[in-house]
Amino acid sequence: IRLLAIGLRVLTLLEFVVRRNLAATGAALAGLYAGNPTRATARPTAERLLEAFQEITLTVIQEPHRTHRHLTPLSEVQQRILALLDFSTEIYARLCADSAKPS
Repeated sequence: IRLLAIGLRVLTLLEFVVRRNLAATGAALAGLYAGNPTRATARPTAERLLEAFQEITLTVIQEPHRTHRHLTPLSEVQQRILALLDFSTEIYARLCADSAKPS
């Protein structure tokens, strides 16, 4: 039960921070709806925000003396969500420290 309560708090906080930052700028977030990418909302749900990161892939290739990692680049919507959460895109790039930085 405690783990579920923590998960619910994280989802609620995610929605709150994004909605607050959108309201502060008077903007809306587009690109969250698969069937209608131009549809924008000022009140995105945590589920929609997390779905935007669904297509991320981390590929790891291990060689005898080196490990190569490749991370798919962030889309504009994903970058915008991270900015609304006050996260730097550098946090994403650190997942793949030894490959070229995703753009």
